[in-house]
Amino acid sequence: MSEQLSGLTDMDPEDFRAAAHAVVDQMADYLATVERRPVMPPITPGSLKPLFPASPPEQPEPLAAILDDYRRLVEPNATHWQHPGFMALFATTASAPGILGEMLTAAIGQNAMLWRTSPIGTELEQVVVDWLRQGVGLPPEFDGMLTDTASTSSLIALAGAREASGFSAAAEGLAGRDEVPSLRIYLSREAHNSIDKAAMTLGLGRASLVHIPVDEAYAMRPDALAEAIETDRSAARRPIAIVATVGTTSSTAVDPVPAIAAVAEREGLWLHVDSAYAGPVALIAGRRAPFAGWERADSIVINPHKWLFTPLDASLLLTRRLDALRTAFSLSRAYIEAPDGSVAPRDYTDFTPQLGRRFRALKLWIQLRWFGLEGLRRRIDHHIELAQEFASWIDADPEFERLAPVPFSTVCFRYRPAALRDGTDAGSISERLDALNARLITAVNGTGEVFLSHTKLGGRYTIRMAIGNLRTERRHIERAWQLLRREAAALDG
Repeated sequence: MSEQLSGLTDMDPEDFRAAAHAVVDQMADYLATVERRPVMPPITPGSLKPLFPASPPEQPEPLAAILDDYRRLVEPNATHWQHPGFMALFATTASAPGILGEMLTAAIGQNAMLWRTSPIGTELEQVVVDWLRQGVGLPPEFDGMLTDTASTSSLIALAGAREASGFSAAAEGLAGRDEVPSLRIYLSREAHNSIDKAAMTLGLGRASLVHIPVDEAYAMRPDALAEAIETDRSAARRPIAIVATVGTTSSTAVDPVPAIAAVAEREGLWLHVDSAYAGPVALIAGRRAPFAGWERADSIVINPHKWLFTPLDASLLLTRRLDALRTAFSLSRAYIEAPDGSVAPRDYTDFTPQLGRRFRALKLWIQLRWFGLEGLRRRIDHHIELAQEFASWIDADPEFERLAPVPFSTVCFRYRPAALRDGTDAGSISERLDALNARLITAVNGTGEVFLSHTKLGGRYTIRMAIGNLRTERRHIERAWQLLRREAAALDG
């Protein structure tokens, strides 16, 4: 401790080497034992903060003591996304090669905002983005960048759509301008709420969003889309963009992109395709049918930190309209200009609201090389097959019912015992079914063996099993099914 106080520099490189070995050992032990932990720790909100000192430490502390507290306070109180029984929301698995990539990213400490602040960060990002573009079968006119999450990717895309509408919002803003009518963005009722947040952030407001009705498969209805646009034009409102989703969050529904693209092209509107979850499936040529027409989009988002097993965070934004993104965000100051006045072929800060940027390409470059596209395809295909098998178990059991198609690897269902199948009071039955399924998922998650999530589909409480964790095997799906039936029987009792 005295050595820590006496120095004015960082940890000695040899001390760092020893400390890093200890940390890597801890990481490896965690990955080796994560399945033996409860996916969701049995704790209550607000119970963790009191376990930590109320004041920061004045004196340095040894790493051994810090790691002891990490083992005691952090790992046992985390929701274990790395657990093979994590089947809630959409999986975000930090693969081992991705973790190594994160370590190297931290060590090299790049701020990839400008070419000269990180030549390798800038140019390797171009390489990785194009590798992924080729992998999912999109044409070479698509270019793009890596952001943190789909929320940011979609915000950037819609900022491009706002600029492409011709109102110079980046330069002049939108408020107080009589010549700017009410602007409109169209999306299905099942679209992700990140689109709502993007509209709020971009000064368009939630009032600019028109939620289009969906069909029985929870996909956007193109006829209702065309009708909504015609209504808005008749009322002197200005449509600027459409957001289609391939793999919605609740049910993984697939909007009919070819028909939506035809509307967008006819109306001169920006088309953004949100495929944050399902996009990696397009690596498999034989499974590209749901993505038909997405090459006609102006922008597309895919999240490698979901189904490509990349540690958070990593979102891929592809676009045919980089010029519009540059117009939306490019802003120079003397302190970021090159001293000799030269201009780099690509400075990523020109296309994003942030100046500073992480070197996300490094971990993806390592992962793509370690897995290879074929390795990724096999794992994704396996998850889809597991979901289809689980769906078949649901369909064969008269006490359960599936509530949505299964185009990818998420199964939506509910428990519906015979006693609640028929009756004159449909409203009462619906409420009882909702309460019953809420109790069921609470009981299953309470075992600590698996973690499922829920949504509402057509007003019905719906349990979701999302299979996408790198470590999930068939035995984990079988165990989840056993728990569901066991706890359902206990509720009946």
